[in-house]
Amino acid sequence: MSSGDIPFRKEMAFEYGRPQEIVPGVRRVVAENPSSFTHVGTNSYIVGAGEVAVIDPGPLIERHVENLKAALAGETVTHIVVTHTHMDHSPAADWLKEITGAPIVGAYPRPLDGGKTVEASQEDFAPDIVLKDGDEISGPGWTLEAVFTPGHMSNHHCFTLRERNALFSGDHVMGWNTTIVSPPDGNMGEYLASLRRCLARDEAVYLPGHGPEIAKPRPFVRAYLGHRLMRESEIAKCLDSGIATVPDMVRRMYVHLPEAMHRAAARSVLAHLEHMVETGRAQCEGAVTAESVFAPASPAA
Repeated sequence: MSSGDIPFRKEMAFEYGRPQEIVPGVRRVVAENPSSFTHVGTNSYIVGAGEVAVIDPGPLIERHVENLKAALAGETVTHIVVTHTHMDHSPAADWLKEITGAPIVGAYPRPLDGGKTVEASQEDFAPDIVLKDGDEISGPGWTLEAVFTPGHMSNHHCFTLRERNALFSGDHVMGWNTTIVSPPDGNMGEYLASLRRCLARDEAVYLPGHGPEIAKPRPFVRAYLGHRLMRESEIAKCLDSGIATVPDMVRRMYVHLPEAMHRAAARSVLAHLEHMVETGRAQCEGAVTAESVFAPASPAA
């Protein structure tokens, strides 16, 4: 399976600054931070009416926070919910707390060894309510349940909106592109397990952190998972043919991708190799790093 087998939908009707109802009781405001990693920008969601939760306030961009402020005029924000703490999702939470007094709801990333920091993450993130799997927050006509989905980031949570059978999927599953998994905080084994967890659920629609909604999520997640397993099969073939380093694997496997995106692809390849070493399907000397030289796992004695 190639990424072409995933039913991506890149087209998205939206207007910067204009709240748009996506499903009944959920409005989307798109941040003006378009890029090759964020599609047209980060989706900030307003859940409910009157007394509302805001999911992923997004980056601290003046025009976006002013757009959110206008969209929330006359309403009370009761919770500020963060799927994960990458810089395009969480920093505006502090601004929104300052003007509304609402608590920030989220989770800390897993501590990293050796003083390492999580790439592109908000290092001073400080939730008022620390999430764990299954926690619920609610308001008039809406209930959000946290679904722990580590992999893209160690503190990543999706949120199911019970009344609409919808899942706010953050960066775990997106309709416009595959998700980057970047070690050391990103973990491919956890990511695959989180995809399988989503496959066991029955939400009717996903509302992702970037790009359009996903109307048929289960076959989409199945294709997402199949794509990841295909990548591991490609890596195994590279190893069998003597291609032993991450850059060489990227050049072999991502001929369709602009070279400017090879660094991002290399992070996911490294995450796959880390997982393959952990599960005994590849080997290298010492700890897995971006500079490691890999080989197929030795046959059992």
